[in-house]
Order: sequence, then structure tokens, then C-alpha cells
Amino acid sequence: MATPATSHSYPTDLEGEIVSVPQAQVLAETFQVLGDPTRVRIVHALSLSELCTSDLAAVVGMSESAVSHQLRTLRQLHVVRSRRMGKLVYYSLADDHVRRLFEQGLEHALERVGS
Repeated sequence: MATPATSHSYPTDLEGEIVSVPQAQVLAETFQVLGDPTRVRIVHALSLSELCTSDLAAVVGMSESAVSHQLRTLRQLHVVRSRRMGKLVYYSLADDHVRRLFEQGLEHALERVGS
């Protein structure tokens, strides 16, 4: 049995509350960059400590070249930041927003798969 079509009105005051297309694009890019397991492991390591490329490579079990490639992507999307100390470059999470976003995502994932 078919359900009769009904017209549905929506609250027009929500239109001003919905994120703009450019804001939605930035948010989608942030989630997309965290959609890669390798980058998630790098972000997790950086949520625990500031690390240079070689230390980060050792912690996540990857080559320095592979880590550098991922860090470039993470830097471009403002997920991590870098600072130079002599010849070494140290990486950390870009800000507390990234840290909280990652921690909440990790908490959600651990609830789903168990810790």
C-alpha cells in the first residue's frame, strides 16, 4: 500500500545556521585526511608527543620518506604544524581543535571495536 505524499515544511530559520559551502569543504577535507589509517597512526603519535620525522617513522614503523609524504598532506590541511630546531624539524598537532577532534574520533572507534 502506497503512502500518500505529504508536503513537509522545514524551519526556515535553519538556513542561516547551516555551514556555508566553503566551511563544509574545509570540514570534509579534515575528515577525509583522517580517513587514511596511516595518517591516523601519525596523528595519534603526534597527539602523544612532538616528534621529528625519524622518530615518527620509527614509532609508526614506516620509512622516513613515507612519513614525510604523509606529513606534507597533514601540514597542507593544517592538521599538523612544524618547527625547526637546527637541522631537525619537529611536528605536533596544529591546535587543540585537532587534538579534541582526534580524541573524540578515537574514543568513538574504541567503543565500536573494543579497546
